[in-house]
Amino acid sequence: MKSHRTFSISYFALFAIYGVATPYLQILLRNLGYGPAAVGLFLSLFEIVGIVGPLVLARLADGMGRKREALALSAVLILVSLPGLAFRAPAWVTGLALAVFALGLKTLVPVMDSEGISFAQASGQATSYGSMRVMGSLGFMAAALGLQAFPTFAGGPPWAIALALAATTIAFLATMPLLGKREKPSSPAAQAAQSAEAAQATAGAMGEAKMRTSPPFEPGSATGAGTTAERRRFDPVFALGLVIMALGRFSIAPISSFISIWASEELRFPAVGLVWAIAAASEIPLMLLASRIIPKTGTMGAVAISSLALVARLCIYAFVPTAAGLIIGQLLHSLCFGLFQPAAVGFVAERVPPERRATGMAIYSGLGVGLPAVLGSALGGIVIEAAGYRALFLSFTGFALASLVLFAITRKRFSRA
Repeated sequence: MKSHRTFSISYFALFAIYGVATPYLQILLRNLGYGPAAVGLFLSLFEIVGIVGPLVLARLADGMGRKREALALSAVLILVSLPGLAFRAPAWVTGLALAVFALGLKTLVPVMDSEGISFAQASGQATSYGSMRVMGSLGFMAAALGLQAFPTFAGGPPWAIALALAATTIAFLATMPLLGKREKPSSPAAQAAQSAEAAQATAGAMGEAKMRTSPPFEPGSATGAGTTAERRRFDPVFALGLVIMALGRFSIAPISSFISIWASEELRFPAVGLVWAIAAASEIPLMLLASRIIPKTGTMGAVAISSLALVARLCIYAFVPTAAGLIIGQLLHSLCFGLFQPAAVGFVAERVPPERRATGMAIYSGLGVGLPAVLGSALGGIVIEAAGYRALFLSFTGFALASLVLFAITRKRFSRA
């Protein structure tokens, strides 16, 4: 039976996979013999597949009510891909394996978040998502710090990283029975009722706070479970929010794609796992406090705060290229992601009705996060080889600034009438 505890266990196991992939995928590709530009192109391929694939799988999961099966299939795809990443092979083999890996890994979060949001709203616990997601951060830290116990892991053979990915993926698969049995898709009338109940439960748990955000979905509204025609499209405010978030996520691409290589090769900082564990630990307080902060700032206001923090973080990397600067920059992950993620998920919950929420999360993950990562990874590798890391960090602050300007111009669109 689904409960806060079972979701928390699954989140812990899911993000343990990311605790290996996020710090070490770029290093795995480097250890396969590829240069920065090639690594950037491979990571772009990774993100391209991560946009398209999850949209298809998430839509199927929504339509068939088979979200648990979608999670299991995604984990199996990760396992299938790993032999092609474990050893040196022709570039097309590495690319194909990376594409399959991306399809599996990138589908997990939107589907799991869709289930987590629905559970939190149905149970009337508006703060549940944040606390469950904290368990994900702890899983990330456990994996990253566990591998850091092996000093030679980052410089070791690619198969060692692939083996760690396999172990964490199998552990996640083992949590699938905890999520309960498949639920049958509900009728449109039932979906409308669930939407109304979810909105009321969320408002009640938040103390009926007057949130300065776009209105949550309501029966008969453009963003709620109203008519069939209304449910077939997402509203313009949703699209505008995606653009603002995408610009900010473009600025984080140098961090997610190249920070491990920069730390190990430029700064000679050997503790790559520790670097990412610090970032994950910094997320936790903001994840827990998000339910208090976001009602005051609004979901998109919180996104703007994260963009401002990104500007500061990239400038620190550029002007303080030391171990101390690296650690300070990683601590800003608290605002850059710890506050951003609950705000982004909350924005999707406001604008997308429950019966399409896995698809909505996949669109956010693909277009709001994945597409900027595609472009940022490809461009970032070229900038590094042409002008170095300082130019990379400084040039990418422009995208976060553009996000802030666009929000300032359009903020009234996100205000409640």
